[in-house]
Amino acid sequence: MKHDLSKVPDIIGRYPQTPSSLIAVLQDIQKEFNYLPCEALKQTAEALDVPMSKVFSVSTFYNAFCLTPRGDKIIRVCVGTTCHIRGAKQILEQLETRLNIKAGETTKDMKFTIEVVNCVGACAMAPVVIVNEEYHGSVKVSDSRKLVR
Repeated sequence: MKHDLSKVPDIIGRYPQTPSSLIAVLQDIQKEFNYLPCEALKQTAEALDVPMSKVFSVSTFYNAFCLTPRGDKIIRVCVGTTCHIRGAKQILEQLETRLNIKAGETTKDMKFTIEVVNCVGACAMAPVVIVNEEYHGSVKVSDSRKLVR
């Protein structure tokens, strides 16, 4: 998948050109592309004078970063204890069936990615599904159609 990486120098330029800017730069790149393209990691390593091994290490250490392309809509299903007890597994299965992908996969049209996450700290609203940054609480299996819309 090819992206227009012309924005990467501008993203890097928002921060001091020092190794201490690495995480902030990676966060902004991820926000722009929905993942961390390899070429963007190379540009970051050069600009911040950080070894590529360090950039890759940070990129793989933090769960917030992803090295593979993801869909425009990222659907996160919480499977923490309370959500699990209240039906998260069935909600996940319904979403997987509706989108014809498994958790951790992206639809061929790059519109949706399903991810499983541990507790998101919203147990009072369980079960919780997060679509991009929007939290949906007390989700029912029948809500999967609405979530995908």
